[in-house]
Amino acid sequence: MSDKENNRLKPSTVATLEVVRKSEMGAFLDAGTGNTSDDILLHKTQQIRSVEIGEKVDVFLYLDPKGRLTASMRVPQMRVGQIARVNIINTSKDGAFVDVGAERGIFMPYAGMRGKVQVGEKVWAKLYIDKSGRLAVTMEVEDELRRASKPAEGIKVGDKVKGTVYNYTDQGAFIFTEARNIAFMYNGEMISRPRVGEEVEVRVTFLREDGRLNVSMRPVKENAIVVDAEKILNLLKTRGGKMPYSDETSAEVIKDKFNISKSAFKRAMGSLLKNELIEQKDGWTFLKNNE
Repeated sequence: MSDKENNRLKPSTVATLEVVRKSEMGAFLDAGTGNTSDDILLHKTQQIRSVEIGEKVDVFLYLDPKGRLTASMRVPQMRVGQIARVNIINTSKDGAFVDVGAERGIFMPYAGMRGKVQVGEKVWAKLYIDKSGRLAVTMEVEDELRRASKPAEGIKVGDKVKGTVYNYTDQGAFIFTEARNIAFMYNGEMISRPRVGEEVEVRVTFLREDGRLNVSMRPVKENAIVVDAEKILNLLKTRGGKMPYSDETSAEVIKDKFNISKSAFKRAMGSLLKNELIEQKDGWTFLKNNE
């Protein structure tokens, strides 16, 4: 293929090309070089309807197994600049490929990821044109989701909402809910750390003046004590009935070991002490009646 053509038509792009001839294999599209050997094959299997000579068709260009530029009428179902939840269909050390409805997956470079993605996951992503002129996607969609969001209405503290994690900060995770509200979940409100793209059901803890929500994965305080106490008991049992953590342990260590706040830890420990299930001595906690 000529240098002129290489500069104009590239794989992972969408082009409008004219059908110049047909064969048993399919239709050939004018590559614009004046050389018929540069014509691009639109195979019958890549046509979503029959095409006629002289007709101009929108096609997605990609390389076939032999490295030849090939066309398909299965073009991306997203417009450039549009966001959508897309499936991860393949990964590599340089990035991942996502399904946007085209004949081939569109590349998402590593720099455009939010965390490490896995095949089969669905993530919020935006379609764009990279510096080489090819289509690509990125998970940097904060501005687009903010513009697409709306203030929370008809929601009260304690309600459960569902949504998808789309970004993390040092303080916690941003979630885009099914009702198109933006919610924030502080690290201390997580029972486990959801992956970017993961769907979660969370409890509303605060309604902000700007219409956004603060949410939590943790149950209400009374139920949380039971959950946290069970977590402490389980650790004690796996450690032979003793652990080097007590009310004197720092909040940082408690957070790292139990993923709960120091105050939540103390409430759970208090419940266990009251029920005479544990005892504390010299900064250690012991399981009573441990057999």
